[in-house]
Amino acid sequence: MYDVLIIGAGVSGCAAARELSRYRLKIGVLEKGEDVCSGTSKANSGIVHAGFDARPGSLMARLNVEGNAMMEELSKTLDFPFRRNGSLVLCFDKEKEGMLEELKAQGEANGVPGLQILTGEEARALEPNLSREVTAALWAPSGGIVCPFGLTIALAENACVNGVEFIFDTEVKKVEKTQEGYRLVTGGETYETRCVINAAGVYADVFHNMVSERKLHITPRKGEYYLLDRSTGGFVDRTIFQLPGKFGKGVLVTPTVHGNTLVGPTATDIPDKEGTNTTRQGLDEVAAKAALSVEGLPMRQVITSFAGLRAHEDGSEFIVEEAADAPGFFDCAGMESPGLSSAPAVGKLLEKLVTEKLRPEKKETFIETRKDVVNPFHLPEEERNALIASHPEYGNVICRCETVTEGQIIDAIRRPLGARSLDGVKRRTRAGMGRCQAGFCSPRTMEILAREWKIPMDQVTKCGGNSRLIVGVNKDRLQEEDQ
Repeated sequence: MYDVLIIGAGVSGCAAARELSRYRLKIGVLEKGEDVCSGTSKANSGIVHAGFDARPGSLMARLNVEGNAMMEELSKTLDFPFRRNGSLVLCFDKEKEGMLEELKAQGEANGVPGLQILTGEEARALEPNLSREVTAALWAPSGGIVCPFGLTIALAENACVNGVEFIFDTEVKKVEKTQEGYRLVTGGETYETRCVINAAGVYADVFHNMVSERKLHITPRKGEYYLLDRSTGGFVDRTIFQLPGKFGKGVLVTPTVHGNTLVGPTATDIPDKEGTNTTRQGLDEVAAKAALSVEGLPMRQVITSFAGLRAHEDGSEFIVEEAADAPGFFDCAGMESPGLSSAPAVGKLLEKLVTEKLRPEKKETFIETRKDVVNPFHLPEEERNALIASHPEYGNVICRCETVTEGQIIDAIRRPLGARSLDGVKRRTRAGMGRCQAGFCSPRTMEILAREWKIPMDQVTKCGGNSRLIVGVNKDRLQEEDQ
């Protein structure tokens, strides 16, 4: 019997797990993927929104501003990359400049600090590559950028060292009410719990509707992106939005915390909750709309494209509450943008709701901090040389594009919730995220994974499940080579 079971190891579920791990509770996280950050949280803009876009008085507005304010200190405590680079919302028509004033007033009502209206010339002084068509812009200095993988993995690892059990490759099929709480039925096991946190992304409505008569409906909203090489770093320094429309703030152009340039997304409502394919039409739309904001965007430097899904709830609002007719079932639903920005505050709110229900004691042994994978090239030269002298694997570069060493990959595998796949290594070290997109480093990374997990090479996967990269292996030959 668990005290709390969390469905979904995305950023919201991991934030809740981390905050609740402060207490004497038996907590489990059930995740259908092979790693944390395998669903909605892995494919987004990496933006920490300032909070001017959400409707004043909404939960979305409150949690956005609170989460934004918490992010910088949390990044230091849990050692993940975050930068407060600020954002600009562009207007291209003098007759629509009043919409910027409305957006500014809305942001001020939400408690967003430092908002200013700039002229087109002032905006171009900040960002020289802005279009000559820009007549005015809203400047939000509190906007930021974060690594979605880094944030989610940091929250999860810290929760894990504080006693939270993560159960991967486990898809919840059914949620049933019981006398003591709830029973979660998976493909092979059943789990009993006093409370459930439903942080299942685009599937949150499915699980909510199994236990409540007040139905939810979530639409997957697909966003397609281009990622440009790090050679484009500095093309823009702030996050560049366009005036919001029906589906949000349009196509953005932004730096990433790792020095790439990200362009996107589209916003297309689709029926398929697994529909993360990119399309020619969608990517063409991204390129065309981005060109309205900036001039000379170096699209020849694209290294990959991808798509993610936002969990759009019909009321365009976050739902973070105990279901009225299902005591002990806590929804964390409709976590579309600004869900990533809001995650630290969402975790705190869920902590409050669950602990008011269960009244647990706080631990005296809670570990507050966490350190990321050591990057020898971020160390002073003397320290780096000493590290390589004592651990030579930190001098063996595996991924040339991102300069990732064997030591970093070993650390990523051996640490709490260690990487079990190529994508797991990639999210923790960036091996495979560079210009060649893992074309060079995959075989060596697979060798390290096979060695560390003591499995044959043909069992190593890209992202778990059946995503194996080697087929038709001659087992006899492998045995001979091992001998």
